[in-house]
Amino acid sequence: MQENETKKTAGIYIRVSTEDQAREGFSLEEQKERLEAMCKYKGYKVYKIYEDAGISAKTGNKRPAYDEMLEDMKQGKINTIVALKLDRLSRSVYDWENLMKFLEDNNGYIDCANDEINTTNANGKLVSRLLMSVSQNEIERTSERTKIGLVGAAKNGHFSGKAPLGYDKINKKLVTNELEAIVIKRIFSLYIQGNSVCSIVKLFNEEKVLNRKWATTSVDLILSNYIYAGNYQHKKRIKGEETILLENVCPAIVDKLTFDIVQRQKEKNQKNFKRKHIYIFMQSIVCSKCNKIMGGSSSTSKSKKKHIYYKCNCCNTRINEKKIEKPLLNFLNDMLDYFLLIDNTYKPYLNQDIDLKLKKYTKIYDELEKKRKKLKLAFIDDDMNIEIFKSDYDLIISQKKEMEQKINELKSSNNALDNRDDLRLIHN
Repeated sequence: MQENETKKTAGIYIRVSTEDQAREGFSLEEQKERLEAMCKYKGYKVYKIYEDAGISAKTGNKRPAYDEMLEDMKQGKINTIVALKLDRLSRSVYDWENLMKFLEDNNGYIDCANDEINTTNANGKLVSRLLMSVSQNEIERTSERTKIGLVGAAKNGHFSGKAPLGYDKINKKLVTNELEAIVIKRIFSLYIQGNSVCSIVKLFNEEKVLNRKWATTSVDLILSNYIYAGNYQHKKRIKGEETILLENVCPAIVDKLTFDIVQRQKEKNQKNFKRKHIYIFMQSIVCSKCNKIMGGSSSTSKSKKKHIYYKCNCCNTRINEKKIEKPLLNFLNDMLDYFLLIDNTYKPYLNQDIDLKLKKYTKIYDELEKKRKKLKLAFIDDDMNIEIFKSDYDLIISQKKEMEQKINELKSSNNALDNRDDLRLIHN
């Protein structure tokens, strides 16, 4: 069937991101009105309007409405995607190729108000690919300009985001906060004097410095942050990108020599920290006093026997590994016993409808009892010889006993499985 012979059921897709609104003035309502008018003009039946607000069309972005639209096409609810422009659907050549393959597999079409696109023939697909390449190139150029602009802004001392501790942000530039700067200098000084990060944290929390709760991670990050020497690491958090160090971009709180000494000391401390033992519960034990993750430590007794401990570096709480192992093993053994009990005893009944089977077996039992009575009456009325009677009677009695045994087993299981849902959850 040709495209013009196919009854078009349209899914209208509208999308707008923050940069679109700023650059081109698109709005969801304007897109909706224009595309509904276009569908009416072309005789398309509109199944649904799919709306993604504030979401870019870059590769990897999650677009719930877009995904829903493709699923509806897959289920045959729509056969035509109607959009304002191709870049509403995608700005990636890779994603576009996937969409073309999806349309081909599901007998779908695309109709764009601003782009004359016909995806039902080779020439139309070629044109769509060319337009998509232009759109992707626009994104890449914009990204390049943004990156260059960010570097230029950082060199001039302009920073986005929240000012780090020790600074205030005025007119996009960092200026020293004198009170907080004293604290930053003290952290660097204490560390150079040989104090550990944990001991600094403990001291600051005891003194209630700046009336805040201090953590080891925050102090460690302060000691590593180049900003306190007046420098800035650009692209530090971008995976796969090389970090660029921009120097003298803001007022320094500590001098370069102090900062370098701290970095060398941190590096030396990390090299000296080598584990000679395997700590089974590393990063899993929390200090009961200060709620910090406990690290591993060890000692050797007079008998040369090694003892493994978990120690809190903040409050010096220490616990022997064997004290953790014993209750844990007991708990695991109890769990295993319980599971085996369920598996061996109750598993055959967990997914059965016992009440239904009880009715079934009870009905069979009652029918066998009726047969027994009829057989007895037939024998009394002299309608059956004794050999046939005895054979049939014994068979019915045997079948009744079998049914009775099954009924009793099911009743017993039913009583034991009052908490069947809990047992099934545990077993699964």
